[in-house]
Amino acid sequence: MLLVVDAGNTNVVFAVHDGHVWRGTWRIATDPQRTSDEYAVWLLALLQYSGIDRAGITGAVIGTVVPAALYHLRRLCRDWFASEPLVARAHLHWGFEIKVDQPTEVGADRLLNALAANWRYGGPLVVVDFGTATTFDVVDEDGAYLGGVIAPGINLSIEALHRAAARLPRIGIGRPHSVIGRATVPAMQSGIFWGYVGLIEGLVQRISGEYGRTLRVIATGGLAPLFAEGTGVIEQIDPDLTLDGLRLLAERNPAPTLSRERTRLLDSD
Repeated sequence: MLLVVDAGNTNVVFAVHDGHVWRGTWRIATDPQRTSDEYAVWLLALLQYSGIDRAGITGAVIGTVVPAALYHLRRLCRDWFASEPLVARAHLHWGFEIKVDQPTEVGADRLLNALAANWRYGGPLVVVDFGTATTFDVVDEDGAYLGGVIAPGINLSIEALHRAAARLPRIGIGRPHSVIGRATVPAMQSGIFWGYVGLIEGLVQRISGEYGRTLRVIATGGLAPLFAEGTGVIEQIDPDLTLDGLRLLAERNPAPTLSRERTRLLDSD
């Protein structure tokens, strides 16, 4: 079985794939100071509760946009699962071209989304990921990654609005009953929801115009279902896109190996 770790700015998602299906998916708030032992106490309890024997996990892959979290996640894989994790990097074999000026600057999550979306749906397409940032990533008909757009995330925008304007409260995200808000909170909710719907529709239209043809739009991230309700642009919601990208990347690249000394120490425990 493969241990998959997707470390984002807000949450770290752990999942186990048995070669056929996902056996479980769990998430914890991202904290770069959380140690490998703290991760282990939490994760091993969840694995046991789900009936998954950690001895059956024979490989690991990590994708992260939080470099400070990588050390402890690597230690988790090495010390508790006897696996040297594959870390998603631009120099690995992705199975497609990365047609941007600086490939090493592209977030791993964006490449992973492109990999999984092309594998599942085929290009050309746009992947919209509703994360800490809202990203739009373009894949051509050959599966090549062409770049995209990075916009402020929805929660980030709400927090910035609350902090910058003393009289504006912190609000929840929801679809308002009308565009014209007749009080402060409904007006803010309308601006966030319909404002982001306009952002999605406008950027997809401009991306398609620049590309020269209509592109299929795939959405992922926790808020994808909510915003898909407000627009017909989004054709498919895929919550497991990044995890599938990590799984596919692990299949395309040789698994790293632990050093002999580390393996010996683990076997002696």
